[in-house]
Amino acid sequence: MFSFRSYFHSSVLLTLLSCAGNGPEKEDGGNASTSMPVYTMDHHSHARPNEAVITHLDLDVEVDMEKQVVRGTAQYDVKAEGADHIVLDTDGLAIDGVTDSTGSPLEFTLGDSTFLGRALRITLPADSRTIRIAYHTGKGSKALQWLSPQQTADKKHPFLFTQGQAILTRTWIPVQDSPGIRFTYAAKVKVPAELMAVMSATNPQQRSADGVYTFKQEQRIPAYLIALAVGDLEFKPVDERTGVYAERNVVDKAAWEFADMGTMLKTAEELYGPYRWGRYDVIVLPPSFPFGGMENPCLTFATPTILAGDRSLTALVAHELAHSWSGNLVTNATWNDFWLNEGFTVYFESRISEAIHGPDYAGMLQQLGRQDLLNTLVHIAKSKHPEDSKLRLDLKGRNPDDGMTEVAYEKGAAFLRLLESKVGRPKFDAFVRDYFDRFAFQSMTTDRFLAHLQEHLLAPHQLTIDVAEWVDAPGLPANAPTPISDRFNKVDHEIQRWAGGATVNSLATTGWSTFEWMHFLRHLPEPMSEQQMRELDAAFKFTQSGNAEVQAAWFEQCIRNDHDEAYANLDAFLNTVGRRKFLIPLYTTMLDTEKGRIMAQTIYASARANYHSVSVHTIDELLAWKDNHPPVNF
Repeated sequence: MFSFRSYFHSSVLLTLLSCAGNGPEKEDGGNASTSMPVYTMDHHSHARPNEAVITHLDLDVEVDMEKQVVRGTAQYDVKAEGADHIVLDTDGLAIDGVTDSTGSPLEFTLGDSTFLGRALRITLPADSRTIRIAYHTGKGSKALQWLSPQQTADKKHPFLFTQGQAILTRTWIPVQDSPGIRFTYAAKVKVPAELMAVMSATNPQQRSADGVYTFKQEQRIPAYLIALAVGDLEFKPVDERTGVYAERNVVDKAAWEFADMGTMLKTAEELYGPYRWGRYDVIVLPPSFPFGGMENPCLTFATPTILAGDRSLTALVAHELAHSWSGNLVTNATWNDFWLNEGFTVYFESRISEAIHGPDYAGMLQQLGRQDLLNTLVHIAKSKHPEDSKLRLDLKGRNPDDGMTEVAYEKGAAFLRLLESKVGRPKFDAFVRDYFDRFAFQSMTTDRFLAHLQEHLLAPHQLTIDVAEWVDAPGLPANAPTPISDRFNKVDHEIQRWAGGATVNSLATTGWSTFEWMHFLRHLPEPMSEQQMRELDAAFKFTQSGNAEVQAAWFEQCIRNDHDEAYANLDAFLNTVGRRKFLIPLYTTMLDTEKGRIMAQTIYASARANYHSVSVHTIDELLAWKDNHPPVNF
């Protein structure tokens, strides 16, 4: 699965380096790199970083597109003080051997299988702190999505992309897979000569003649941000620091759609300091990608569903760009602290959008986000885990993907907007700017953030805010700021006119943005007659829209009002698009009726193979799906 001072003095060089790194920073309360830092215990990793921790990865792999296997070696530099072994995470990997830097075998064992995978325990060599692991992936690697030519835009070559968040990197690399453990990496990747490889690091802009590509990420990042994509890709620059990778039939359209990336980058820097990752590029992936975007450093992975043809959905790019500060620069230490990544990012995204497009535009984004949050809170309240509406989560024993809801995003952002409203924007901006600078390239727990908040914002300004109500209590507190946008008020007026008898063609919809159409579709009267549904579709062509956001909102109305004429398009949409943002509400809405339940099971039977494992996990649980579930006719 969203402006004030420039900063161009001595730090300007940071914006010119190509993914160049700073020296080691302090971790959670620990000392500098001369001694072992103190790490937060992560219940979603077998790693014991306070005993032995990886500091650098050299990856050397070959991608076999035909056999759908990644094989090679992962070599690590290790820091240990007194420990005689190190523990890494694996899930579904075949470990072919472990050696030291000279090639001498090292003893290793694999633990029992759980939903976290298997712990890989390696005896450390007495005279070296380098380990080399030879391995290959299995057929069920959850991070890897192998696509046939027919599942791509150009339909000529296969495609591969990875998705590491939250705990999936361990399914294609043996690694200490915790967001609180940061390390640098370099990689050598061999792919078929007709394809191109890109990663979350320095990237080629031209095709290699022999299919061999090298990469370097000199900033320390957590394992979930290691990413790889392989396909028939082309690169097109947007400006001197930004550009787009995509398949041949998509790259020009994508470059046009993202023409404002350079402006977004400069705006973000003016708000909260220098961009520290060198280049900011975007790769547009096939539609099965499970999220709108993934903030992999140097190279955002993005869904093609944001290519609306009118640049109306590029707020997603602003969101992923903002992650270069909140998430990639200062990272949640565990997945219980996920809101620290996403709450800050949604807030930051809104500030970028406001600076470029104005307050009304940002207000629409905030209102749509609030609508999504309120719907999510209703769903969570009825679920097995009503406590998931808290910001600070307790996901021990559960898949951390369960915590990736609108609560982290929108409730987190609302908390930050409340703080801004109490101290004023200039003071809050100074606090956020200092937060990113002070904790750059470090991990952050909720407790550590709250202590920093108290010391550097609340106490100096004598603010009394019930922080516990926001962080550790369910639901949305009553003092949450209410987003406003006059443009949505005008949409509401047109809905009222139509409900009062005005004809569809008389509605004042000229110049509406995607966000206004989304608000319109979400707030239509319930129920609607078949004649009303047909009139709306005839006037506005929702079923055939090329805008995925509009289509998805319309399909929800079609399901609620049993508009059969749209079901063939709904089926095609769900068989093509794997973005969880669209899948969850559409399948959930179908479950409200018996006919819908049958339709959901039938569509999912054919669509499931087209989805990434992240989406499969979510929809399997939603539909109580079994792998041998027979298709149902309806």
